[in-house]
Amino acid sequence: MSNILEVQNVVKQYGDYTALNNVSLQVPKGSIYGLLGPNGAGKTTLIRIINQITMPDSGVVLLDGEKLKPEHVQYIGYMPEERGLYKTMKVGEQCLYLAQLKGMPYEEAKKQLKYWFEKFEIEGWWNKKIQELSKGMAQKIQFIVTILHQPKLLILDEPFSGFDPVNANLIKDEIIELNKKGTSIIFSTHRMESVEEMCDYIALIHKSNKLIEGKLEDVKRQYRSNTFQVGVLTNNIEGLMVHLTQKFTISQTNFKSLNDDLKLEVHLGQHNSNELLSILSQFGQVTHFVEKIPSVNDIFIQTVSK
Repeated sequence: MSNILEVQNVVKQYGDYTALNNVSLQVPKGSIYGLLGPNGAGKTTLIRIINQITMPDSGVVLLDGEKLKPEHVQYIGYMPEERGLYKTMKVGEQCLYLAQLKGMPYEEAKKQLKYWFEKFEIEGWWNKKIQELSKGMAQKIQFIVTILHQPKLLILDEPFSGFDPVNANLIKDEIIELNKKGTSIIFSTHRMESVEEMCDYIALIHKSNKLIEGKLEDVKRQYRSNTFQVGVLTNNIEGLMVHLTQKFTISQTNFKSLNDDLKLEVHLGQHNSNELLSILSQFGQVTHFVEKIPSVNDIFIQTVSK
């Protein structure tokens, strides 16, 4: 798979402060790519470099195989966390203005805006000023102007900020639909459940350095601990524990269950899951048997804490 974006050894400093330290990333075409990191990690600086708002001190950024240049702005859509709409300007007038800045002809922009305003059921907002809209309503307008010119690469910084659950789900569905149609998406957020649900690839930046990058399932595989959560209904807890502790490392755990079962976390070590299941089955009814796969949140905290 070729890459829509390549960041090669990018360095950015502000005086004595290093915002990005020799960072390299590869965003595959057609992917939803999660750009993660705590506040101050360097994510926003990297996004600003991709959008040519600021320039790197060294390193190269390639868009679809070409070194980044000013005219590439028409192929990128960027929705910043701090939204950038003019509060006293009318919604329709502003959308048309921003669309033309991205190189869209006036009539084409008007046609596309009509489609999106009807789709989001916001036709009545055309002559309203941004300052008359709620934060969530303004977010919808920001989303529309970001995607209107059908960019190859869409960069979304905390796209669900300000949305209630219903509208957050609406925007999520639109993001997924755009991706299905071929748009590559960089998704920067602190909402790890959204990363789990939507992202194919992730990168984690911390203190100006890239610590993790790769396909989400491969990253999870690297962090798996060979541990299972099990539940068992048994009348012989003591006998079961004797057998288990001969082979495995056992600890008490808790998970939601409809049964009054014994709940354990079992680290397999050099043994396999079939051995564990066999012992559990000998002593009772197995009600829960799930490998403890690390979540993105677990990986984030574990990596940053180190």
